[in-house]
Amino acid sequence: QVQLVESGGGLVQAGGPLRLSCAASKTSFSIRLMAWYRQAPGKERELVASITSGGITNYADSIKVRFTVSRDNAKNTVYLQMNSLQPEDTGIYYCYANYMGTTYWGQGTQVTVSS
Repeated sequence: QVQLVESGGGLVQAGGPLRLSCAASKTSFSIRLMAWYRQAPGKERELVASITSGGITNYADSIKVRFTVSRDNAKNTVYLQMNSLQPEDTGIYYCYANYMGTTYWGQGTQVTVSS
């Protein structure tokens, strides 16, 4: 079992930054893949960014350059640094982990970008 706890969401003005954190209950070295997804109102959940245990990253085209995903294996934590936020980035952001072939989700953290 892996518990994921997100933090760092909130209300920010357009153009501003925000950093999300996701703390995992398992040593993150053992978690092969961690990622951030988001779900905007009325839309399906979509991948934002992912990072492997070896540090290989992948980003959705819509957020490339503006967002950066990173992980600190010593702290069992993955981060999402979001810059130049736009109203269309509004949504619930979920942390995801793939551990031993099983997927786990955090409870989500709300990000609201005002114009």
